[in-house]
Amino acid sequence: MWKYLAQEIEERLAIVSREFSHALVIGPMAYHAAKILGNRDCISIFTTLETPSNLQTTIAQEDNLPFAPNSFDLIIAAGTLDSVNDLPGALVQIRHALKPDGLFLGHMFGAGSLATLKSVMLAAEGQVNAPHIHPQIDLRSAADLLSRAGFTLPVADADTLRIAYADWRTIISDIRDAGIGNALCGQRRYPGKSFLQNLDREWTMRADDTGRVEEAFVHLFLSGWSPSENQPKPARRGSADVSLASVLRPAPKT
Repeated sequence: MWKYLAQEIEERLAIVSREFSHALVIGPMAYHAAKILGNRDCISIFTTLETPSNLQTTIAQEDNLPFAPNSFDLIIAAGTLDSVNDLPGALVQIRHALKPDGLFLGHMFGAGSLATLKSVMLAAEGQVNAPHIHPQIDLRSAADLLSRAGFTLPVADADTLRIAYADWRTIISDIRDAGIGNALCGQRRYPGKSFLQNLDREWTMRADDTGRVEEAFVHLFLSGWSPSENQPKPARRGSADVSLASVLRPAPKT
């Protein structure tokens, strides 16, 4: 999973022509920082997870960054934003930590992820249900959050990765390995003795001819720039020389 995200972020960074001299990497992407950043002179690595000894690390929370404003010209945060306590606050802090015209590249698991597993668990629990996965936001909400946090030229796009599993236990294992399990606080309700048996039954009912069930992971990729006076500005409303209606009007038949 993380290799896929690292490749996607690397490709998005590759199309940016400008150079970055001081970067911050938040989360498990720190393991792939060398691949993502290439030969760029990026010296600061931040992560909330255990990292290799050759990385410069700081342990903190995404919504409580210990950095002064205007500290970095590139910040990458991938794989952890969907589970922070205060996502709008985290995005604002990331923008404050960026220098003017600094770039933010982010990722989070979006709404629609693990829809099959949620459905199987819901059916297996019967009459009494409990949340097993923390809430996730959709693409439009993610784009709105970028704008609300003060980023300019905000872009949000989604990619759905579908994987066929032979056993629901493998999904649980992948979720735990990726660190994207239930982040909700509070006591967890005991699902009952028959819960695992019910899960097996519900899974078998959904399996295809090969005995597998397809699961979806919705990846939301975010990008935005810290405000700067030299950035391109949108044209003034009503200043266009050609109307959109005339462009979209069908050509006359000959």
